[in-house]
Amino acid sequence: MSFIPIIYSVLAVLGTLVVAVFVGTLLPGFERKYVQARIQQRIGPNFASPGLFSTIKFFFKKNLKINSPVPSLYKALPVVCFIAVFLLFLTLTPQNYQFLAFASLIAIVGFLKIDEICYVLMGSLSKSVMSGNMPFPDHAKGGARTDTNVSFLEDISSNRSLRMIAFGSFPLYLSLFVPVVLSGSIYLNDIVTMQQISGPFLFTVPGFIGAIVFLIGYIILLNEYPFNIVHAEADVIQGPYMEFAADSRAFIYLTKGFLMFALASIFCVLFLGITPNILSWGILVNIVVAFIFPVIVGILSAFSPVFTFRQFYPVVIASSLLGVLAIVVGMF
Repeated sequence: MSFIPIIYSVLAVLGTLVVAVFVGTLLPGFERKYVQARIQQRIGPNFASPGLFSTIKFFFKKNLKINSPVPSLYKALPVVCFIAVFLLFLTLTPQNYQFLAFASLIAIVGFLKIDEICYVLMGSLSKSVMSGNMPFPDHAKGGARTDTNVSFLEDISSNRSLRMIAFGSFPLYLSLFVPVVLSGSIYLNDIVTMQQISGPFLFTVPGFIGAIVFLIGYIILLNEYPFNIVHAEADVIQGPYMEFAADSRAFIYLTKGFLMFALASIFCVLFLGITPNILSWGILVNIVVAFIFPVIVGILSAFSPVFTFRQFYPVVIASSLLGVLAIVVGMF
């Protein structure tokens, strides 16, 4: 009989994860079909194509021979990203709040950093265009000149990724600690309990400012317009994961949507006090928020150019200062 509560909790977590992954596969198509395409007055892709259908399709594609100094690690990186997001979402489910060291803001930041670092490694470990023997060198600069350092197309994107996680992640991480200040704890259970007693942090001054900063960080972390210089089509094509094919690319599509849902759930937990739990109405709130964020991003993407670092740095500095302001206000 003692195993019944454990089995009950495991099934609840698994059910919540299934819903999160499935809904996540629909988010990219929703953003591109019903937001960006409508604003730009074009038909757009099939609703399920960018996420769900693309994931299924690439699982059945033929793999390419990877041209990389460490091919096994290079091929494993998309799976590592998925596992990191999987563990990130697992920390948000209320059944795991009893494991305090796991269900805390420190764990969330750590798993997000793993995803960011993998993105840098994807570019730095790739050394050719589409893993084929091209009739010309795959050099973005250098070529035959001996006085210039040779760099590959993927190196450019990898260097941009490194700069993005070095500076661009500040707004998101600062916003995560606004609820910590308001609740006086880094543990998710305490943050949720405090909001159930006193109301959502979103409706406080520091919470509202923190939510705005969180949204900016959300867009930067997902490399969406106008912060998509990492994989700007004009010069680095698809960025660090340009050469991934078959099951590797399937995991990339799967992880992108899953991360979108996980970030929305982080917002719900930290700023609304509502956990992703298939056994309660909270899962519906998480789904609604997960669809609201792509609407905001899609509207911004439809009208925004690609920011160069000259525009990127001032936005990051301004939003980071807003995050600091929210934390300071929350102390009083």
